[in-house]
Amino acid sequence: MLQRKDSFLWGKREDMKIQPVRTLSVQKSDIMGDIKKLRLEIDNVINEIQIFDSDEKNKAIMREKQFLCGKKKFNMDPKKGIQYLKKHDLLEDTPQAVAEFLYKEEGLSKTAIGDFLGERGDMHLKILNCFVDLHEFSDLNLVQGLRQFLWSFRLPGEAQKIDRMMEAFATRYCNCNSTVFQSTDTCYILSFAIIMLNTSLHNPNVKDKTTLERFFAMNRGINNGEDLPDELLTKLYDSIQSEPFKIPEDDGNDLTHTFFNPDREGWLLKMGGRVKTWKRRWFILTDSCLYYFRYTTDKKPRGIIPLENLCVRDADHPQKQFCLEIYNPIQKGQKIKACKTETDGRVVEGKHHSYRLCASTAEERDDWIASIRASTSKDPFYDLVTARKRRALSTVSRD
Repeated sequence: MLQRKDSFLWGKREDMKIQPVRTLSVQKSDIMGDIKKLRLEIDNVINEIQIFDSDEKNKAIMREKQFLCGKKKFNMDPKKGIQYLKKHDLLEDTPQAVAEFLYKEEGLSKTAIGDFLGERGDMHLKILNCFVDLHEFSDLNLVQGLRQFLWSFRLPGEAQKIDRMMEAFATRYCNCNSTVFQSTDTCYILSFAIIMLNTSLHNPNVKDKTTLERFFAMNRGINNGEDLPDELLTKLYDSIQSEPFKIPEDDGNDLTHTFFNPDREGWLLKMGGRVKTWKRRWFILTDSCLYYFRYTTDKKPRGIIPLENLCVRDADHPQKQFCLEIYNPIQKGQKIKACKTETDGRVVEGKHHSYRLCASTAEERDDWIASIRASTSKDPFYDLVTARKRRALSTVSRD
């Protein structure tokens, strides 16, 4: 009986030993299963993160491509470029955001910036003012302020655009330097006088250079009827005489002095003189001359057409719309005095009895005709300054 009891107890002990081992094995199996599940979950999370990162990277690459595309569109057509960037949420639709884009972004055509800033309309005026406010003119003399301002874009050739931009500059400069001039009119008029002085002193086509005495005379009475200090005018004159304005050359056109502030520039089709084929040329109208280039990046013009004694009118052509003609109203049938550069570099006399040009739209043709007629009569700079002087003097007389 005792033996059986011992045998039973021994079996119990053995069962008790086996039971914990089995429990541990099950627990270990459960833990390993949990670990596998965790590893799978971690792998899934890592995979999702990688996919997310890849998607974000692809989105960033796509946005960068869209942004570059928008900049290229801006350089070709500023309005369309800005619209594209806004449409793709790459540019906020606020004057401040657009102004900062124009002021800070690299790779933008300075010519396109100038054209865009000079546009009329409330939104464009707000953008222009925000753009000008990004410049700090405090404690700079007027020439220094103009150097900074005119380096941030290329001043367009249209008189109304120039007027709006220089008005904004004068307002900002006077806000930064409240004690220098008695009114923004004074700053505006003197700014134009400085720009014209720069052209006079450094444009090789100008033979009659403006002297210091003439510069004094040009600016008599513009400070609310009073003269500006001779010391101030002398300092401004000497600054321009010693160093001309540096004009942005983002489009490769480094003919700085000859083509500074053109009356108009753009692409036109030109009919050949001897061979009557149409070729696309980049035209620049300035100093009563029409220059044309094969590319905007060309260093020298392919041809020069002095406009003295010539007239312009719209013209019909059986194959082309929106044509204009430059002709001699007096000596009909004779070659127009002009020159062109041959492919071998020789400069020869032009072979045109008249010049047929073709614009892309009727409006563009009419604008070219108006600009050419204005160029052969008066310099629009002088018109702007004369009008502002009259306004300033009339204000003084009323006071």
